[in-house]
Amino acid sequence: MRHDRLSVLTALESQGVAPVFYHPDPEVCLNVIRACARGGAWAIEFTNRGDFAVDLFGDLARELQKTDPDVILGIGSVVDAGTAALYLNRGARFVVSPCLVEEVARVCNRRMTAYFPGCGSVTEIGQAHELGCEIVKLFPGASVGGPDFVKAVLGPMPWTKIMPTGGVDPDEASIAKWFGAGIVAAGMGSKLITAAAVKAGDWAGIEAQVKQTVEAIRAFRESRES
Repeated sequence: MRHDRLSVLTALESQGVAPVFYHPDPEVCLNVIRACARGGAWAIEFTNRGDFAVDLFGDLARELQKTDPDVILGIGSVVDAGTAALYLNRGARFVVSPCLVEEVARVCNRRMTAYFPGCGSVTEIGQAHELGCEIVKLFPGASVGGPDFVKAVLGPMPWTKIMPTGGVDPDEASIAKWFGAGIVAAGMGSKLITAAAVKAGDWAGIEAQVKQTVEAIRAFRESRES
């Protein structure tokens, strides 16, 4: 398999932002995914939404493996093991949940696939670590406690890798606040890939926004190292 667990984790941490997106039109999806990749975000989370989302995902994954093999397409909003297995069999390279689901972790571990469970407490984060989850999704990021919660967790558990979704904006101030607290990546949806840009077919605009966000994260990290 081209994108194994380690390469997925490395790519996600390197780009720093995981675009989160869903649209029922496959051509729109492909254009958005390719725009994100051109902007420097190769790992992209497709949202599990609707009755036939798994079929749409399979079509997208099959096409991208032929035309854009460097794209790492994962699936989000998975809440049960059966759904996780369906997506894994259709080429999902990582799985994301809004909550911690032990059965999903076990399915992903059997396939050596990265699983990012949603956690809202130190207890859930500890349970995720026991299940082999390298990165935990803080969800909903702002409501759970925001950057202060991240700092509080990293005090006694400095090995924890946190990726919040919800509350992280693609601007320098928000990036500095969250990444300064110690997150390794952030999931971003409609504020990164705006409805207006999608409706207008402004793929270049989406690419530019993703590129600006990836570069802002890189610049902040470099400023902390200097």
